[in-house]
Amino acid sequence: MSKKPVLDENGLDPNRWRALMVIAIASLMVVLDASIVNIALPSAQKALHISDANRQWVVTAYSLAFGSLLLLGGRIADFVGRKKVFIIGLIGFAAASGLGGIASTQGLLFTARGLQGAFGALLAPAALSLINVTFTVPKERARAFGVYGAISGGGAAIGLILGGTLTEYANWRWCLGVNVPIAIVAVLLAIPFIHESKAPGNRSYDIPGAVSVTLGLVSLVYGFSQAAGHGWANFSTYKFFIVAAVFLIAFFVIEKRVANPLLPLRVLTERNRGGSYIGTLLVGTGLFAMFLFLSIYMQSYLHYSSLRSGFAFLPFSMGVIVFAGIGSQLLPKVGPRPLMVTGLVAAAAGLLFLSRITPTSSYTTAILPAIIVMSSGLALFFIPSASTGLHNAGEHDAGVASAVLNTSQQIGGSLGAALLNTVAISSATTYAKSHTQLGAKVQVFAQVHGFSTTFIYGAGFLLLAAIVIAFTINVGKDSLVEAEGGVAL
Repeated sequence: MSKKPVLDENGLDPNRWRALMVIAIASLMVVLDASIVNIALPSAQKALHISDANRQWVVTAYSLAFGSLLLLGGRIADFVGRKKVFIIGLIGFAAASGLGGIASTQGLLFTARGLQGAFGALLAPAALSLINVTFTVPKERARAFGVYGAISGGGAAIGLILGGTLTEYANWRWCLGVNVPIAIVAVLLAIPFIHESKAPGNRSYDIPGAVSVTLGLVSLVYGFSQAAGHGWANFSTYKFFIVAAVFLIAFFVIEKRVANPLLPLRVLTERNRGGSYIGTLLVGTGLFAMFLFLSIYMQSYLHYSSLRSGFAFLPFSMGVIVFAGIGSQLLPKVGPRPLMVTGLVAAAAGLLFLSRITPTSSYTTAILPAIIVMSSGLALFFIPSASTGLHNAGEHDAGVASAVLNTSQQIGGSLGAALLNTVAISSATTYAKSHTQLGAKVQVFAQVHGFSTTFIYGAGFLLLAAIVIAFTINVGKDSLVEAEGGVAL
């Protein structure tokens, strides 16, 4: 068992809010990294002479490592110690970021991105499970998850601004190097402010389960990336899905039979956690449409610079932050399901409004209202989903439950990248063939039509997530309390 913290007169950890500050810094760093590198990619490609065919690996190397190792990372955090793994993840993430920042070849950059993903897979579940075991009072836990939700929802847009600023006024390498000082500060603060916790009971590792799920998720994520590049009609896409299916089926068979599984099936079968995981996967799939295609639209058709495009997403970040505060206040009063369903419907409405864009649309009238509505809705979803995804997980499974939540979002994003990119291309091609009367303008209108179609599909995924949440989430106002009396530390 881990050493218990010294508690105050109310039986609470006196450093819990300082701990949250440290966790927030680390979580923001991981969330920022996904979008900040997208802004830096064109400059990095030119500097390191990366081909168009290989540039996807700057993103794919990270998502492959991150998505496939999250479950193992969550279990390592549970068994080795969440604080210890949190600090190891920070140090490793900083070292990998520094390596990427000084990379002189594309191979070294791809390797650094893979290492970032691997250490991120240790850091992310450790951070979320630390919140779960540190905050035991319902109202305080709601505020803590409110901070986490604001970071999850608004961090990507902040990354676009920071990435644009660093790329335009410094160098693309700083988009990776900026993680080093952030991580060092977080490590120095984590040592005194975060207390250690471990899973009680049996802490033996499920090696066959770890190998099978890692290979299965690598094949699955790589299959999605192949679909984005080569299309769904190519057999090279499906062979990875077949391999993924074999390994993932084997994984669940193993988990059912071993004494101490990597992913106890009880983590998935509890309806609130299961509903949160499915909902998070669908939201990750639908959200890809907005961030990727809207960014391309603003730079290609509104002729915004990368920096101005980043600032154009600032209202999205502000909306998430504002409504995360509102949501954290409402969560203990109304419970998670009303907030999550309302938020998803609002976010879907925002995407549908966004689908009305044309090559001549105005940011003020066509984009700004949509992203404000979307951000407010998504904030109301992110906060309760972090809570319900860990509902009654207990201290033994807190790390793996948070890892499943992160894995759902990562796999959803990969699915969205492949599926919605294919939708955009096919709908643009169909539009161009049926609107030849537009002459030279047909390609421009066809491209934007493809973006509009993906927004509609994205809205569909968000509405489907709302339906799933409506039928699976059944906990009430006490959903932040574990086992009637809080989480035992």
